[in-house]
Amino acid sequence: MSGEAKVSAADRPVVVQATGLQKRYAEQAVFSGVDLTVRAGEFVAIFGESGVGKSSLLNMMGGLDDWQAGSLQVCGQDLGKLADDAKALLRRERMGFVFQAFHVLPHLDVAQNVALPLMLLGQNPNGAEAKARVHAVLAAVGLGELHARLPAQLSGGQLQRVAIARAVIHKPALILADEPTGNLDPRTAASVMALLREQAHEHGSALVLVTHAQAAAGAADSIYTLTSEGLMP
Repeated sequence: MSGEAKVSAADRPVVVQATGLQKRYAEQAVFSGVDLTVRAGEFVAIFGESGVGKSSLLNMMGGLDDWQAGSLQVCGQDLGKLADDAKALLRRERMGFVFQAFHVLPHLDVAQNVALPLMLLGQNPNGAEAKARVHAVLAAVGLGELHARLPAQLSGGQLQRVAIARAVIHKPALILADEPTGNLDPRTAASVMALLREQAHEHGSALVLVTHAQAAAGAADSIYTLTSEGLMP
C-alpha cells in the first residue's frame, strides 16, 4: 500500500502551550490557572460570556497582552521572554488574525488587502508568485471574481472572507479568531465558520477561536469555557 501514514493528533507539533496563566487588572483578578495545549491542525474554541477575559487570553497568545503569572509558549517560543520586536516578528511570520470588525483597509482592493501579510514578509505583492498565491486563496474563499473590488462594495460576509483569506495567505502556524461572526446573520456566520475551519485544516494551522456564540464554538474540535478559575472542558 502506498501513501503517507496518517499522523495522529497526539503526534502533531504543539503550537500553543499555556500553563497556569493568570490575568489581573490592578487588584482585580480576571482569570487564573489557565492551562491549554493546542496542536497543529487543531481547532479549539474558547466559550464564555462578555467580560470573562476571552479577548485578553487571545491577545496573550498573539503577544499583544501580558499576564501576571504562568507561562505561555507559541511556536516553541516563550512569549514571556521575548522582546517586543521579537513578538512582532513572530506575529508577522507565524500568526494570522481574524477579528469581528474585519480590519480591512478601505483604500485597498480585495487582492491588495489579502496580499498585505506577504508584503510585510518582504515579498513583492505584484510578483508572479505572490499574485498566484492571492488568486488561489481568494478562489478558495469564493472571492475569485471580486479581487478588484473595494471593501465598500462588499457585504459583511464577503468582508469576513477577505479577512480569512488575509489570515491564511502566508500559511501561518496559528490563526487567532476573536468573535469573527459577531456581526453576521446566522446563515452567513455558519458559512464563515465552515470556511475558517476548512482553511485552517488545509494549511495545518492551529486555530483558536474565542466567542460567546455557542453555534460558532460548536464547529470546533475541542470546546472550553473560560471562567475566573481557568478553562473548563
